[in-house]
Amino acid sequence: MRPLSYARPHDAATAVAMVQRNPDAAFLAGGTTEVDLLRIGVHRHDLLVDINELPYREVEELPGGGLRLGALSRMSDVARDPRVMARFPAVSQALLLGASEQLRNMASIGGNLCQRVRCGYFRDGISPCNKRDPGAGCAAVDGLNRGHAVLGTSPQCIATHPSDLAVALVAFDAVVHVIGPGGSRAIAVDDFYLLPGDAPQREHPLGRGELIVAVDLPGEVIAARSTYVKVRDRQSYEFALVSVAAALTVSGGVVQDVRLALGGVGTKPWRARIAEAELVGAPATRESYERAAVAEMSGAEVREHNAFKVPLAQRTIARVLAAAA
Repeated sequence: MRPLSYARPHDAATAVAMVQRNPDAAFLAGGTTEVDLLRIGVHRHDLLVDINELPYREVEELPGGGLRLGALSRMSDVARDPRVMARFPAVSQALLLGASEQLRNMASIGGNLCQRVRCGYFRDGISPCNKRDPGAGCAAVDGLNRGHAVLGTSPQCIATHPSDLAVALVAFDAVVHVIGPGGSRAIAVDDFYLLPGDAPQREHPLGRGELIVAVDLPGEVIAARSTYVKVRDRQSYEFALVSVAAALTVSGGVVQDVRLALGGVGTKPWRARIAEAELVGAPATRESYERAAVAEMSGAEVREHNAFKVPLAQRTIARVLAAAA
């Protein structure tokens, strides 16, 4: 058995310092991902720094109708917060669809954003995987890749990002707040996720010892009319084949504003900016939604088993936009 130490500091500065000075240390919140990866030997930390005593559990008001989600607030609590349900329904829906009830009661908002990919080759501990062992290769490229990404891929990695919550946050320009040895900083959520490129092992721009403390949702009227739809192999707890977070503002039969993000198809939560640009000023019709969906998916790079995701994504985008309108 691999030796493992555990600490439970009572202030953020101590927690940050403990992880910063030990390259084999990691923060522990709900543990729903971290404990799994330790158990199967994918993560090999020798120190877990439990941050559950830190004061980051609340959902707080921001000026202009926005909300600040504490990084240690639990998925279930945030999903059922009346303010989240009313102002950001897509966020509430994404949280409820993102895990089983038992996991939602434990998993934290910050931990959800940092969860690792669900690629079987990453998690089996023995297959070539550039995320787990940089330079080893990517077994998924020519392997069983039905669930893998078609957007934002590279020859080094085609793993799909698993978070439902992150898709909704990307759609509404959320901001991630972190603290670390160098102080505090804010990161736009779309920049918080890195494309694999030639360094798929680096998934976030976080430095050693940096800790997520909150996520800000800016107050926008359009978000109150948002929705999140998840297409999956089974209705019970399962990861997305395709998911869509969407909101539309229509006036006089014309799209005035739109927010659109995709899950299940990208190596990061995918803001559908091509489709958004196609839609603004276009007629609010099924034909417009279908054209925008085709344009967004035109850059897809498919593999042997996941080509079906392109037409599935196109149909789902058009269906969700029509419903949102």
